[in-house]
Amino acid sequence: MEQMLGGARITYLGHATFRLTTPGGERILIDPFLTDNPQTPEDLKDPGALDTMLITHGHFDHFSDAIPFAQETGALAVSNFEIFSYLQGKGVGNAMPVQKGGTAQVGGVKVTATHAFHSSSIAEEDGSIVYAGEPLGYIIEFESGFKVYHAGDTAVFGDMRLIGELYGPDLALLPIGNQVVMSPFEAAHAARLLGVEHAVPIHYGTFDFLPGTPEEFQEHASTLAPDLKVHVMKPGDDLAS
Repeated sequence: MEQMLGGARITYLGHATFRLTTPGGERILIDPFLTDNPQTPEDLKDPGALDTMLITHGHFDHFSDAIPFAQETGALAVSNFEIFSYLQGKGVGNAMPVQKGGTAQVGGVKVTATHAFHSSSIAEEDGSIVYAGEPLGYIIEFESGFKVYHAGDTAVFGDMRLIGELYGPDLALLPIGNQVVMSPFEAAHAARLLGVEHAVPIHYGTFDFLPGTPEEFQEHASTLAPDLKVHVMKPGDDLAS
């Protein structure tokens, strides 16, 4: 894994939030949820300098820090068109839309939006709900050619095989929490369909309605994807070359 990363660093910040540092030193935050994230260590709640934010969908546990972090850091916010429009309406000018199947060059990395089976909405302070388009996953290709697939919040779906064929991700970040995302059993099937060599289980244990565990994922993967290398990361852990 270290050799494959080619100088990149992947830091787990808890729940579904990651900070990626490219070989060229750019910093990318996936799903900005730090301030109120119960899994994020206190010393990591300040994102520091950011170049890019990738937003999978509008639910609070993936989006709640998007506007303040965009304003504080000037980072480019990448999202579906509906969230892009919402952010612009809130005064975030440095934003860019992507849609499923599209690829954009974002600094030193290529970002491709993929399908995810979930929902997407933004809760306003007055309790009203804003439609936030369809949820996304992302393929992120570093300068070295190393590819990370952040599945977003999703169920397993058969076209994960096509994602594997089209993009050949090296590492998949897969939700396993069950109830509101796929279960450990489904996530093991996702790894099998993708054909990835490495996977990190995410989006579990943060709230009571996320009972899935890495142990269950590893157990199912041992039979469904026996060659898969599972990396169980704690918030603050790095994968780095």
